[in-house]
Amino acid sequence: MAFQFQSPAVIQSSRVTFPKAELYVPVVNGLHVSARNAINNKIRQTERQLVQDQGALTDPRAEMIGYFETKTNEKNVLSLSLFNYAYTGGAHGLTLQESLTFDSGTGKVYTLAELFKPGSDYAKRLSDLIRAQIAERQIETFEPFKTIRPDQPFYIADRSLVIYFALYEITPYAYGFPYFPISVYDLSDIVNPNGPLGRMDVND
Repeated sequence: MAFQFQSPAVIQSSRVTFPKAELYVPVVNGLHVSARNAINNKIRQTERQLVQDQGALTDPRAEMIGYFETKTNEKNVLSLSLFNYAYTGGAHGLTLQESLTFDSGTGKVYTLAELFKPGSDYAKRLSDLIRAQIAERQIETFEPFKTIRPDQPFYIADRSLVIYFALYEITPYAYGFPYFPISVYDLSDIVNPNGPLGRMDVND
């Protein structure tokens, strides 16, 4: 194995409150100090950005709730999603989602491009697979789907890469977040063998 075995991270929930808001933030322990600190700093920074992106809670009825889901915590890979729901006035509230995928041995956070071999046209491959799923699942999109962004949000779960889109990005609000799981085995030829998907692609 190219990487040294690291026990799964220990993830606890920390409650953070301020007027009209209640956030449950993941706090990671059980890792090397430098990795743990890097991961927790990135999580806190992302949480602050989500709060900021939702805007002011000035409406008397305004409220904000933050929560998270752990997607993968094995093979030195920690992948999680942070959610922030806020009602700030208007017809309905809005949920934002931001996902982070780390090397739990080093604390490195991965971009989508870093999951693949340099020079591989991963955006086209993923876009083609997503386009096929849109047709197969009969998902209603605002306009014909063309391509993902090179930094499209993602997480890793159950040996799959899950690409997703924000509310209203490609589909009406009623669809919620459109998720597109893609098996790591469908990407084997372009996966970076030393990255998180490379570790999921090993049969063990």
